[in-house]
Amino acid sequence: MRITYDTQADALYIQLREGKFVRNQEVAEGVILDIGEGDVLLGIEILEASTRLSPGDLARVEVLMPLEWVSTSS
Repeated sequence: MRITYDTQADALYIQLREGKFVRNQEVAEGVILDIGEGDVLLGIEILEASTRLSPGDLARVEVLMPLEWVSTSS
């Protein structure tokens, strides 16, 4: 997983996995899903991110996962 923020475009992108891009789908104004082959979710783009998130939110990311998943995915 990779999270990037483009200051010029004011866009936050959360890449969940790599894959061949097929289409995108806007699920809310300025929130776009990138869909790959087999309807796999590749990533999420958030436009006008600075109006939706505070600077602290953009600088801090917390990932929480169930312990069972962490121990089996290693």
